[in-house]
Amino acid sequence: MREPLDPVLRPIDVFAGARDASRPEDRLREVRKRAARLREELLSAPPVPCYRSRGLVRVPYPTRYALRDAFRGPTPFVHILNRVFLVQFEAEGRLRTLLASPSDIRANAETPFFKRLGGMFGPFKDLGQRLIAPELGTVESCLAEAGLLPEDIDYITYDHLHTQDVRRWLGAHERPGYFPRAKLLVMRQEWESTLALAPPQRDWYCPDGIDGVDSSRIVLLDGDTKLGESVVLMATPGHTEGNHSIVVRTSEGIFVTSENGVGPDAYAPRASRIPGLRRYAEDTGMEVVLNGNTLERGLDQYISMVQEKEVAGASRQNPDFPAMVSSSELSAYALFPGVTPTFSFGDLTLGKPARPARDNTKTRATGAALSA
Repeated sequence: MREPLDPVLRPIDVFAGARDASRPEDRLREVRKRAARLREELLSAPPVPCYRSRGLVRVPYPTRYALRDAFRGPTPFVHILNRVFLVQFEAEGRLRTLLASPSDIRANAETPFFKRLGGMFGPFKDLGQRLIAPELGTVESCLAEAGLLPEDIDYITYDHLHTQDVRRWLGAHERPGYFPRAKLLVMRQEWESTLALAPPQRDWYCPDGIDGVDSSRIVLLDGDTKLGESVVLMATPGHTEGNHSIVVRTSEGIFVTSENGVGPDAYAPRASRIPGLRRYAEDTGMEVVLNGNTLERGLDQYISMVQEKEVAGASRQNPDFPAMVSSSELSAYALFPGVTPTFSFGDLTLGKPARPARDNTKTRATGAALSA
């Protein structure tokens, strides 16, 4: 594993070689064992001082993808709620701020799959968009609520780059970004995939979403990486080849975020009341239900979901489900009946955000100009 230049980022080898066995069952067993080790290590670390999640937009998503092969019902779509996560942690003697899944809602709507879906409304597109994909907030408003400025963000990350256009945040083609200091943390495989997509992937990536971004703003990770003592970006290939999970030790235990699954029901189908999930798990022996729009690496995705839920452990809010706070979480919606989640986390507020101590005079003016 290559050492990143940033001293805050430390490669770890907890899962090194865990998937090398030729027999899938052996890989699953080894990953489960290593996950327990990482969980124990993180539980001995101090909780991060601040962990927040806020809803940005609800989007329609085919049920056949969200609950792959498990759902039994006529509802063709579900609603998934895209969230942004604010995590503050101590590293190298000072407070750092990580923003996970900051979505540029308007730019992301250019993703081919969702653009076609919006086009179904014809001349009533705007009304349909507000009805089917209501916006709940923006990255900017979430930042303002937390009392932070754009220059306070050190890093941004996404569990994968489906639908993401990062140019507004990082800048592109010499146009400055909204976050003047932030660097994108991304797995090397995810970045390389995005540069040369195959047809099965292309429908889910925002066209030109990374075009023209200054390479100095990008940090490519070659595997599991620790930020401070209480945050881990954990490689969990499956939903995409370069998928990773955001693992955070909080005051309520360990929260794990990714989109390998669309919510707690997907990680504990035997406890689910969504039609079909429990029966599916009992009939097949499946521990989890894959979020399967592209199935880039289906078997790896299954192993990764087990890895994620083992690291997370049981939720303190509802011990029947693991503490999996999905970046796009299944949510109830009247227009899509029959797919109400058994349990969901909603917005989380743990700790109070704080501004880091630094001279922000110059960058504050830049951030204000970009907000105008």
